[in-house]
Amino acid sequence: MKVQLLVCILLCGAGNAAASPAIADKRWIHGAADCKSNQDPAIEVFEVDTATYVLRQNKCTHFEAPFTYVFFGQHTVFVQDTGATADADRYPLYDTLQGLIQKRGDSALQILVSHSHSHCDHTAADAQFRGKPNVVLIEPTAAAVRGHFGFTAWPEGEAQIDLGDRKLTVIPTPGHQEEAIAVHDAHTGWLLTGDTLYSGRIFVKNWRDYRASIQRLLAYSTTHHVSAVLGSHIEMSRTGALYPLGSQFQPDEASLALTVSQLAELHESLLKVGDSPQAVVLPWASVTPVGLLQRLVGGVLKSLGVR
Repeated sequence: MKVQLLVCILLCGAGNAAASPAIADKRWIHGAADCKSNQDPAIEVFEVDTATYVLRQNKCTHFEAPFTYVFFGQHTVFVQDTGATADADRYPLYDTLQGLIQKRGDSALQILVSHSHSHCDHTAADAQFRGKPNVVLIEPTAAAVRGHFGFTAWPEGEAQIDLGDRKLTVIPTPGHQEEAIAVHDAHTGWLLTGDTLYSGRIFVKNWRDYRASIQRLLAYSTTHHVSAVLGSHIEMSRTGALYPLGSQFQPDEASLALTVSQLAELHESLLKVGDSPQAVVLPWASVTPVGLLQRLVGGVLKSLGVR
């Protein structure tokens, strides 16, 4: 495996070091010690280029502060995740997207809304899109995800999305959650990993599935250009300290962007652990298996429509 890790670094390391400097260096709005006096926008909009945007929810609106990714093609704009707040007055995601579309001057664009997985902090604003003109909303269910992307042997295989002169690849990544996916954008080289991989607390529901998903992502990254690995949250400081759970103020956050080398480091650590679930602590992430009771509670909540 050390040979495979070395090969991965040799193949992908140049891209890791040089690619996506804007996203790697970006400092995000990060809440406030006193949210009552916070004047930051509900959604921070970061323009990487005229066809690529990253949106971050204000931590004073919701402590999860998830990221939403917006990719424009010639005929379709792709939206990955809809955030943690349903109320359009407090979290105007649909209107924000419409503003970006108007800026491009192309109101005929189709909107494709997908999710990294079905947890409520990634799907809360779905109702803002549901039933709107030119919107295709992939519901965050196993049947909808597999049906829309054409997966017949989940979690094997890949799916392609054509936005019009911009190609995305969808990769199944169950483990943190059953319907989890990663998305690779050929335009930026970004690999979007949702809650499967980010700088913070990663909770794993199915350990074997998670290990296989990380291996799948690493294998993909050794044969494709991956300039940055981008998750859905930041929960660590630049010094590697985890912020308290539920924190609404995160000064000196770590970078959103991880690297293929870090993906390989996680894979190597998971190989050492094996099939027996146990915590894996790295300088940039903490991976924790979810216990039986937590899984049972999660299953009940999901059956009740609470994700």
